Amino acid sequence: MKKGLYIGRFQPLHKGHIHSLLWCMEKVDELIVAVGSSDKSFEFRNPFTAGERIEMIRDFLKNESKENIEKTVLVPVPDVGTHILWSYNLDLLVPRYNTVFTNDPFTSMLFEERKIEVVRPTMINRDRISATEVRNRIASDQDWHELMTSSTIELINELKGVDRIKKLYNLTKIRQ
Repeated sequence: MKKGLYIGRFQPLHKGHIHSLLWCMEKVDELIVAVGSSDKSFEFRNPFTAGERIEMIRDFLKNESKENIEKTVLVPVPDVGTHILWSYNLDLLVPRYNTVFTNDPFTSMLFEERKIEVVRPTMINRDRISATEVRNRIASDQDWHELMTSSTIELINELKGVDRIKKLYNLTKIRQ
């Protein structure tokens, strides 16, 4: 059985993540989704809790991709101060896997050093679809809905996520 590990922060989940997740799911029998930086929240760069991000992914899978929910395992993974230890610590938290899916060069390096297969998922419109872009658009009252799925928009609204991101953005500006 081929098992893949897809690593991301999903701050918040957007259409680019969805494209990559679905691409990865086609390549494996089971996809473990590591929700990274699970120990971080209520920061402009990391506005949502690990539980909220897991809910975003589950809602998408339940509402828009039911056939894939059975083959997906969602695991919160905290940061560890020593980078090389992070990849080993991750192994303590997630089921076994054969392949790591990531487009992050540093994460790729950590797993390649361990002789674990790394595959870079296809990405769409990376120049305009990113969680950073979503947060910046929300903070500056620009249209962000086009970058998101309806289930994630609905959850962000339920969580009062727009207000949270705007407040965190303003706090970040004050501290600078």
